[in-house]
Amino acid sequence: MVEYIVIEDAAGFHSACVALAAGTGPVAVDVERASGFRYSQRAYLIQVFRREAGVFLFDPTTIGDFSPLQTAIGDAEWVFHAASQDLPSLRERGLEPPVIFDTELGSRLLGHERVGLGAVVEQTLGITLAKAHSAADWSTRPLPASWLEYAALDVEHLIDVRDVLVAELEEQGKTEFARQEFQAVLDRQPKPAREDPWRRLSGLHTVRGRRSLAVARALWQAREDYAREQDIAPGRLVPDRALVAAVLADPSSKQALAAIKEFNGRASRTQLDRWWNAIVEGRASTDLPPDRVPSDTLPPPRAWADRNPEADRRLKAARPAVEARAEELRMPTENLLTPETLRRLSWAPPADLTVENVSAALTELGARPWQIDQTAQVIVDSFVASLNPVDDAPGVDS
Repeated sequence: MVEYIVIEDAAGFHSACVALAAGTGPVAVDVERASGFRYSQRAYLIQVFRREAGVFLFDPTTIGDFSPLQTAIGDAEWVFHAASQDLPSLRERGLEPPVIFDTELGSRLLGHERVGLGAVVEQTLGITLAKAHSAADWSTRPLPASWLEYAALDVEHLIDVRDVLVAELEEQGKTEFARQEFQAVLDRQPKPAREDPWRRLSGLHTVRGRRSLAVARALWQAREDYAREQDIAPGRLVPDRALVAAVLADPSSKQALAAIKEFNGRASRTQLDRWWNAIVEGRASTDLPPDRVPSDTLPPPRAWADRNPEADRRLKAARPAVEARAEELRMPTENLLTPETLRRLSWAPPADLTVENVSAALTELGARPWQIDQTAQVIVDSFVASLNPVDDAPGVDS
């Protein structure tokens, strides 16, 4: 049974901040959202633990200004599990860690096969955590006691896990790898908003014609506006497949729209006027979207042999070499170098294949210095070898 204090008012908040400021060592932090239930990704519970202070569960729906908490713990290392998921919600509340330790990312660098919080706690401490409420609607009020206990357990053991991983990273010579990775997570900028976010509609590939795409766009926007207004996840109002079904059915009237069996969802009938007006608006649009939009996405590797044979040979030579280096380092290949980075470098490498030039290209693609140190020479050697592939030699099977 974990001990925790729920903080819901100004007096409790002040006392918690005083206690946390007097605590020692790093601070474990976690966030619970209502993903899949609410439109926003705001925090509905913020859990904080510090040795000699205890576990505090802060309710952001009743606490407006979190700056006293920032002051209380702002000079300490903040320990997360999967920090990239929690940082945006914390920043929305004005909470910014000066330096972080990520137990999930650290576990990946160490080559742990399972990196979920429960698995990492069990591997490092021998403690089994129940994960019964990970997908719960944390906007629920009041929060059930079992949920609160689950949330408290998410941070209670995190500092002990961190200490074990710190020792393992030092033992494997990966302390600097981890420092750079953690800083990269902290420095990562939010992705810019997509120019045409409605094109993410699942099943949109079945829609043909610019007029139909305009209807799909209008329906998506109408759902988005209503979801934001109600703070409900869009898919819980009308699923993607229902919007696409309405486009494909091409109803002639509001009644015909209501008669479409596949047009379902909790708001499909209660907001029927809204959806019909969107269809009418899409049909009347003079700004028709193109069938396809330009993209800097590379072709799938299976098409490279025909479209860019040299790149295909480079990738086929470098990929197993990078995988072998990752195996030597006892970590997943994607943590040594992301597949996308290697593909882009293989597609358009520097004209002069030197370690310096490849290192500069990797830096431009976002690779960290430690990744470059571990892979640049390997990639150069592989690319050079691909210039004279043995499978082109007579008598050698391809």
